[in-house]
Amino acid sequence: MPFMKNIRTIIVTLSLLAFLRVPAFAQTKVGSVDMPKLFNGYWKTKQSQVLLENRKGELRKEIKDMADGLEKSQADYKRLVDQANDQAISADERDKRKAAATDAAKDMNSRKVAIEQFQRQAEAQLADQSQRMSANLLGEIKKAINDKAKAGNYSFVVNSASSPNNEAIVYVSGDNDLTSAVLAQINAGAPIDLTPATPVGLPLNIKTNLP
Repeated sequence: MPFMKNIRTIIVTLSLLAFLRVPAFAQTKVGSVDMPKLFNGYWKTKQSQVLLENRKGELRKEIKDMADGLEKSQADYKRLVDQANDQAISADERDKRKAAATDAAKDMNSRKVAIEQFQRQAEAQLADQSQRMSANLLGEIKKAINDKAKAGNYSFVVNSASSPNNEAIVYVSGDNDLTSAVLAQINAGAPIDLTPATPVGLPLNIKTNLP
């Protein structure tokens, strides 16, 4: 949930700030990056935006062609209806026009449904393409941050443009990871050995809320 994500971000940020105020860790090296600036300034981001706009243009053209076909179908339907009501032609001919108008109405409705369906699919396709592009770009940017942080012996790299939609910490060295030590401590009082002989998945009836 966004609210819980915000709370976690605030807690992590405050914890980091408190940690940095401790004299014993005065030598901790912390860097910062502006993630939106990195993302928007990356040349591949601009290239991806161009590709996305080109795809939008192609889809718009396809929709316009379909709309033009619908417009022609509507005109044919109106013409046939007018002819079916024209008393100047024979009754048999009017019946033929009515039957043709019925077919034209079916074609018109079919085109309308096709356009609506195509628009929904196009929007979903563009959203998926945009999401995949963003994920790939962020992956490349984070790798560059990690490489730079490791080369510079940084312990942390924080996002200076942190917000509810942006993570506060983008790199942690892992040198001071306490996971194993804490796990050993909380399992120290276990009455029996609960380690399975072979790794197994969590039982289906156990619900977890992992961060």
